[in-house]
Amino acid sequence: MVYFKGYYRAQKLFAKGRDIIPRHNKKKLGILGGMGPAATVFFYQLITERTFAERDRDHLNIIITSRADTPDRTDFILGKSKDDPLPSMLADARTLEGAGADVIAVPCNTAQFFWDRLTAGVGVPILNIVEETAEYAARRGFRRAALLATEGTVKSGLYLRALADRGIECTAPGREDQTLVDSIIYDYVKAGVPGGDVLFRRVAEKMLAANCDCIILGCTELPLVAPSAPYIIDSLEVLAYRSIVEAGGTPKGFSPEFLAAYEKSYEKI
Repeated sequence: MVYFKGYYRAQKLFAKGRDIIPRHNKKKLGILGGMGPAATVFFYQLITERTFAERDRDHLNIIITSRADTPDRTDFILGKSKDDPLPSMLADARTLEGAGADVIAVPCNTAQFFWDRLTAGVGVPILNIVEETAEYAARRGFRRAALLATEGTVKSGLYLRALADRGIECTAPGREDQTLVDSIIYDYVKAGVPGGDVLFRRVAEKMLAANCDCIILGCTELPLVAPSAPYIIDSLEVLAYRSIVEAGGTPKGFSPEFLAAYEKSYEKI
């Protein structure tokens, strides 16, 4: 088990009967979920498992919304639907803010297409999973990233711009393999059908053979079928780490490679 550098200080505080996270340093985290529900559950599990705690009160205070009927983001971005998901997302963000959230995480990459308008509608910061993931890739020293994500995320150009700003080339699958990635997300993970992991490996092997030095899981459903490997960048894991840190928690259980990327100072939001 690998621990964040604040872990040993946390142990000492606990031994003295003191709160690991001083109450004045603890922020309430809001999770704007439901896009999709399985990713939201996994994200909450990640945060719980990766936060150092010896008792209930050492964990983060978290509020979760999970509006599963939020209109499909990809369909709207691609013009296949006129049902705008922003009003539902904004309503939930305001619910979280009204319930006392100090910072909000949205475990959905495609939803970042609406990030500017979403942040403009609330008075608390919202972590941007795309920017955080691109920053992590740069800190790892990767230079040619394969992006596996929904067609909506790919065509939005969000990762292309975020990675280019950091000197990283971004490549996406061809049409046939992109269709396969969308099928993994919608027909397997979202539908609760097994077998998506086999299809994922097929696409990943092609991208690595095309001289990509890392694969970005640009959809929060993909970690549920992807293997754990040094070349895999899990956007959900990155968001979990940043959420824990921003909320004042002490991360644990992240790999040495992951933590090494954050050894340099990191400006908080």
